[in-house]
Amino acid sequence: MKRLGAAIIGCGSIHRVHADAIAASELGRLVCVVDIVEERARASAAKYGCRWYVDYLEAINDDEVDVVHICTPHYLHASMAIEAVRAGKHVLVEKPVAISVSQAQEMVQESKKHGRYIGVCFQNRFNLEAQKAKEIIDSGVIGAVKGIKGLVTWFRTKEYYTQSGWRGRFATEGGGVLINQAIHTLDLMQWLGGGVKAVRGNVSTYLLGDVIEVEDTANAILFFKNGARGIFYATNCYTTNSPVEIEIDCEKGRLRIYDGTLIMEQDNSCRCIVNEKVRDTPYKSYWGKSHAVLINEFYQAVLSGNPALIISVEEAMESLKIIDGIYKSSSTGNVININ
Repeated sequence: MKRLGAAIIGCGSIHRVHADAIAASELGRLVCVVDIVEERARASAAKYGCRWYVDYLEAINDDEVDVVHICTPHYLHASMAIEAVRAGKHVLVEKPVAISVSQAQEMVQESKKHGRYIGVCFQNRFNLEAQKAKEIIDSGVIGAVKGIKGLVTWFRTKEYYTQSGWRGRFATEGGGVLINQAIHTLDLMQWLGGGVKAVRGNVSTYLLGDVIEVEDTANAILFFKNGARGIFYATNCYTTNSPVEIEIDCEKGRLRIYDGTLIMEQDNSCRCIVNEKVRDTPYKSYWGKSHAVLINEFYQAVLSGNPALIISVEEAMESLKIIDGIYKSSSTGNVININ
């Protein structure tokens, strides 16, 4: 089978996850890396044995490149993805897919126009505990979903924002804890629950208002399409990055995802269905462990022409709609219909 030539745009921390996954894959090979800081591009190219550029346009016009991985600041995702599909490349973009729904819609239009795929890195969907929870819910063995709880209690320092140059501002990050840290949890909640139709929520900035203009804390009620109700809370004001907790309350039982485990409570008994705790990892533990799986699935989709294997822009847009709805609800006090 052909090995797809890959380019990674952006040589920040997350690019290592992509580069290592490509290096370990039998479906791809890393052709080049790109960063506007030449030293970072050179260092990555030396480590992974590939070419380097400082101008991303050179990478997307490289004839050996089939797939472009976008690991840049949020505000660049949409424009770079669009340029890449126009150049005939398939695209895998880190979350968030874009910083607005309208940008994401343009990405959909351009990908269809040029016949190229754009996939989104919601890698936590591929975690074994999430996959098994989805399987149990879809099987109906514990009945219909009644409610979902999602909790994200993390922390970010002043330096996290001041050293980046783009974080902490709506124009470049697109928001705060919602779009950066908690977006994976919102995606899992809507994916497991069958989609959200309306939200009511609130956002606040409690600790770093002198540094950031975005929120560090958010809470919301999610109204699901199937009649279920969700509660959601996220903050960057804690003192550590605690494991995310998701609980799904169903008619005949309850599922709990926490720190790589899946617990099922049913018929007055409790058992561990999955125990995949992240232990030794060269990466940040809260990035999860499924980037490599997602990347291989995306490459399989490109090679086979099967878009069902991809987390599409349309799917990823659902979390953006929820986030946009929470912002609107916070400013108006109203329930916001999002679908």
